[in-house]
Amino acid sequence: MTAALQAQGLGKKYGRRWALTDCDLEVPAGHVVGLVGPNGAGKSTLLNMSVGMLRPTTGAVDVFGAPAGTQLAKVGYVAQDTPTYSRLSIADHLKLGARLNPAWDEFLAQQRIQHLQLDPKQRAGRLSGGQRAQLALTLGLAKRPELLILDEPVAALDPLARREFLQDLMEAVAEQELSVVLSSHLVSDVERSCDYLIVLVGSRVQVSGEIDTLLATHVRLTGPRRDPKDLPSDQHIVIESHTDRQSTYLVRIERAILDPTWTVTQLTLEDLVLAYMRRELKPEHPVLEVR
Repeated sequence: MTAALQAQGLGKKYGRRWALTDCDLEVPAGHVVGLVGPNGAGKSTLLNMSVGMLRPTTGAVDVFGAPAGTQLAKVGYVAQDTPTYSRLSIADHLKLGARLNPAWDEFLAQQRIQHLQLDPKQRAGRLSGGQRAQLALTLGLAKRPELLILDEPVAALDPLARREFLQDLMEAVAEQELSVVLSSHLVSDVERSCDYLIVLVGSRVQVSGEIDTLLATHVRLTGPRRDPKDLPSDQHIVIESHTDRQSTYLVRIERAILDPTWTVTQLTLEDLVLAYMRRELKPEHPVLEVR
């Protein structure tokens, strides 16, 4: 199956500063992908290039096997500030969406507006943050895309509005069989909504794969102090810490831990994400992709 999104050697430079460098990733179709990483990791730059709003300085990014920006009808995009036109009414936004998108689903758009109990005559500038985000999501869904890209769309929302937005997104995914890339700095949102994870740190993908598989293949080991060189070759260290008498390793494993000297603890998704975000970036560290 063709990847929904694929980048090879992707980089973007602004003046003398690289916002993204040497980025390789593959987003499989049919998944809801959580893209996480610290501020400045290059998430928004990556997504803007993926929808053709920015041109790469190096490398390339494809959407469903074609260069980004050449298949706009297949891609829906909700930017970080959930942009709407403040002086236009909700009805005006829907009319604009219908004119710009050949596969526009007017029934879906009107159904969502009614479900959200929004007044079509209301100007976008007078909507709450949650309502603007829902309007932006409506525009993205009603164009009937195959890939929906969301760049931290709920970052500024209160917990209730964020939960409602994500619930509506999940219902749309189930109904439309969308592929989704959701950028977020909130691990709880990823845990609630996504089945696939990509961690981007320092412009490099540190780990990617189905969340259930990643959690099943990473553990925390605690026990008597031990030199990392003494660990078996099938235990790949992500991060480590030591005291005079004790060692703690977070490792990726290829088989069950049988050494009785270790206390083995399963990880939460937050444990996993933070470990890869804290890992010291070194050229010899391999990118982990789990299928």
